[in-house]
Amino acid sequence: MTQPTDIRRESTHLRTALYLATFGVPILPLREGKVPFGNCRACAKNACGGRPNMKRAGTCRCTAPCHAWAAATTDPTVINSPLWMAVWERAVCVGYHPGGARLTVVDLDNAAAVAWAREILPATRIVPTTRGQHWVYRGVMPSHNAVRAGVDVKSLMSYARWLGPGTGAVTILPDAVRALAVKEDTTPAAGEVVSSLPERAPWNRTVATGCRHTERYVRTGLDRGLALVRARTESGAGSQAFGTARFLAVQHTDCPGPCALDIAGEEIVAAAVSVGVPEPYARRAVTNGLETAVRGAA
Repeated sequence: MTQPTDIRRESTHLRTALYLATFGVPILPLREGKVPFGNCRACAKNACGGRPNMKRAGTCRCTAPCHAWAAATTDPTVINSPLWMAVWERAVCVGYHPGGARLTVVDLDNAAAVAWAREILPATRIVPTTRGQHWVYRGVMPSHNAVRAGVDVKSLMSYARWLGPGTGAVTILPDAVRALAVKEDTTPAAGEVVSSLPERAPWNRTVATGCRHTERYVRTGLDRGLALVRARTESGAGSQAFGTARFLAVQHTDCPGPCALDIAGEEIVAAAVSVGVPEPYARRAVTNGLETAVRGAA
């Protein structure tokens, strides 16, 4: 009596995979435990060197569903191939690579995480899950687990379960989600500054010979941002540094350059460090903020 059920399950997952692929969503089969299938013998323990699109890029062209998210595809020939058909028979659900579809999924794992998202994040498409919700945004970013209690960010080099189309319009990936990639969440108590930076010359017009703005305009915006960072003495200074850097960079996207934003960025890093943010976190937040603005304008 179980055979018809297995066939129906296989057909359902395969049909779902082919349907998603037609919309440019790279898919992969997931096995028991909702995890990817293991690599084939030739690729076991990454002996093949990895696929070209992985962080540790190799030359592997294996046609089996190896290397988890890196095997996700929209090619119906691959999805229907004998190697994949054998796997579909054991698959329990369909996964997909959000980054490959130019999407980011904020995985909210419990009611508290959902409540936080409703308060902080802009509305977007919502997909119910077993314990919480997936909030889907248009745009990509690095994936990070446990960015907050019960919150994972799945985009590039990650996979998510396909749980249906959800409801609501998909909106643009907001800065509030990008800032979650900054691991700093609380700043140390007063007197516990993790690092300090040497004094550097502040930004001024003489170092920004290609900037179309006046020095007063730039300094006013920068000083306001620095004040916001320094005000975050309890938590969130790293996230504020990200936002300040991104805001600053956006103002200069139409300048012929150079605008010496690296010097302004050092001021933001120093402000974050002054309230206890570890220097590596502060520097990463500022770099991400500056680069995000550039990518968004491209």
